[in-house]
Amino acid sequence: MKYRSVFDIIGPVMVGPSSSHTAGAARIGLVARQLFQKEPEWVSFHLYGSFAKTYQGHGTDVALLGGVLGFDTFDIRIPKSFDLAKERNIDVSFHEEDANMEHPNTVKVKLGDKEHSMELIGVSIGGGKVEIKELNGFQLKLSGNHPAILVVHNDRYGAIASVSTVLAMHEVNIGHMEVSRKEVGQEALMVIEVDQNIGEEVLNEINKLDNVEKVTKIHD
Repeated sequence: MKYRSVFDIIGPVMVGPSSSHTAGAARIGLVARQLFQKEPEWVSFHLYGSFAKTYQGHGTDVALLGGVLGFDTFDIRIPKSFDLAKERNIDVSFHEEDANMEHPNTVKVKLGDKEHSMELIGVSIGGGKVEIKELNGFQLKLSGNHPAILVVHNDRYGAIASVSTVLAMHEVNIGHMEVSRKEVGQEALMVIEVDQNIGEEVLNEINKLDNVEKVTKIHD
């Protein structure tokens, strides 16, 4: 296994107490915030397994909410997340779920405003690392620990190649890529993890491609 930095081995700089239940939770919340692209008016967290049993004692609740507020794992404002969300008039709820999930540290995050809503499922796999397993019904495998772009597109011939060509033209190296679709020929989701943050110029160029509907990014 290759590590990009020493923090891949010893874990992230974080507000404690737990890398799995606190740092991982904050990372999932932050990914949700970055994908939604703005501050939501409401958010609900549906907790499973170990998360459901210990989320209050281990600070999972404040970490998840802190991430949605835009705080990284090391942000000292995380313990004050509930107060800050109240100041910003964000409606927040937590739900303990009984369903058996593949991983014990699993959370479903639902968030939105008057115009849009989004839903994702994330798991904290240890050491502050996470995986996003589902986004708006699309199955995927996104680490959330490296820069990435998500491209919603029509499932048409050449759509994937056109996005790859733009990245190659800008010398952006792809570390991991996968495509998920609900039905053949319908809407699809392209997930591309890359080695560096991608600028707005590249995102705008991709967004103008035929069959591309929406582009969002996750930055490291």
